[in-house]
Amino acid sequence: MLNTTANKITVLRIVLVPFFLLFEYLGRHDIGFALFVTASLSDLLDGYIARKYNQITVFGKFMDPLADKMLVLAAMCYLIEAQVMPGWAVALVIFREFAVSGLRLIAAQQNIVIAAAPSGKFKTACTMVCLCIMLCFIHVAPLWVYTLCTVLIVLTTLYSGFEYFWMNGHVLKEK
Repeated sequence: MLNTTANKITVLRIVLVPFFLLFEYLGRHDIGFALFVTASLSDLLDGYIARKYNQITVFGKFMDPLADKMLVLAAMCYLIEAQVMPGWAVALVIFREFAVSGLRLIAAQQNIVIAAAPSGKFKTACTMVCLCIMLCFIHVAPLWVYTLCTVLIVLTTLYSGFEYFWMNGHVLKEK
C-alpha cells in the first residue's frame, strides 16, 4: 500500500486536509492557505513520480482521485461557510463527482477502465487554481473574483462530466 513514494505523497495530501481546515477555522489563513497550496501541488508531484518511476498502483489509482476530492470539497465547504462560494455550485461539483464515479463503477463491472480524460485533468487544475485564488484573497477580493472563480469551476466541472458520459455512455447500455 505505502510501498511507493507516489502513494506516500497521496496519503500525505489526505492527512493535510484536516490540518488545512483546522488552521482556517483557527483564523490562521496564512498557514491554512500554505497547506492547501502544498496539498494541491502534491497532486502534480505524486502523478509525476508515479509515471516517471513506474509507481502506478491500484491503491494510487483509487486514492489519488479520492484525495483530490477530499481536498477540493473541504475547501469548498469552508468557502460556503465563509460566504464566498454558493452552495449550489458545490452541489453541482458533488453531483458530477458521484455521477462520474458511478459511471466508472458500472464500467469496472464490465472490465472497462475509464481513464482520466484531459478535460477532467483540466477541471482539476482549474478548480485548484480558482480555490487557491479564493482562499488567498478571502474576504478582501471584490465579489466578481469569487463569482468568476465559481463560474470557471462550475463550467469546467459540467463540461468534463458531460464529456465522460459522451465518451463512455456506452457502458450504460444493457447487453
